Amino acid sequence: MAKTIRVLANGPYEVSPDVPLTVKTIVPNQNNISTSYQEDGRQESGLVPYHLCRCGQSANKPYCDGSHYAAGFDGTETASRESYVNRSEVFEGEAVDMLQDERCASLRFCDRGPRVWNAVRQSGNPINLQFAKEECANCLAGRLTLRGKDGHLMEPLLPVEAGLIQDTVAGKRGPIAAIGGIDLIDADGQPYEQRNRMTLCRCGQSQNKPFCDTRHLNCPHMAGKDEL
Repeated sequence: MAKTIRVLANGPYEVSPDVPLTVKTIVPNQNNISTSYQEDGRQESGLVPYHLCRCGQSANKPYCDGSHYAAGFDGTETASRESYVNRSEVFEGEAVDMLQDERCASLRFCDRGPRVWNAVRQSGNPINLQFAKEECANCLAGRLTLRGKDGHLMEPLLPVEAGLIQDTVAGKRGPIAAIGGIDLIDADGQPYEQRNRMTLCRCGQSQNKPFCDTRHLNCPHMAGKDEL
C-alpha cells in the first residue's frame, strides 16, 4: 500500500496511517550552524489517517483542530510541476556534481565549514566528498543532491516518516519533512513528482505551497516546539 500525504483543499495534510510521525530537532554547533538531527518524539503507525495543521493556526499543533475554517485559510497550491532535474542548476565538482533548486527550508546544514559548495568543488579529496554527502543528506528539503559523473543521483537511504522539524536556534517550529519516498498528492488528487526528501509548509504563509519557502521563520504563531 502506497504511503501518502494528501493536501486537502484549503485544509490540512492527510497522512496515511502507516507513515510514522517524528519530532526532528536540529542540533547546532557553537556558531548556531546545524550539525545533525535529534529525534525527540515518535508516533508509530496507527489504524486511521491523521491530519496535520497546514494553516499554522491550530491550537493543537502539530494536529489540525479546524482553525483553517475561521482563519479563511487559502491553501492554493502554486508550486511548479517541473521535475527536480529540469528546474535545478548544476554545480560542478572534481569527483561529483551537485544539483540545487529553489526549494530552500533554511535548515542551515550547508553552511557548516567547509560550505557544501566548496566541498563539492574539491570532491576529489575523499574527506570533502564524504562531507558533501553528509550535508546533502541533511538537506531534507531536497534542494541539494549530489550527482555522479555518470549521471546518477546519489540519494541517501532514509526511513519513511513525516518529521516535524524543530529549529532550536530560531525558536520556531519548522516544516514537515516528508522523507523516504512518500507520495505527495495534491488537492485535485494528482501526484507530485516523488522525491526522497521534501519539506512541506505548515505555517500557511509559503508562496510556493505546498512546499516550505522559509516564511515560518517570521511567523509568530510558529514559535515554540512540538511534542508527541
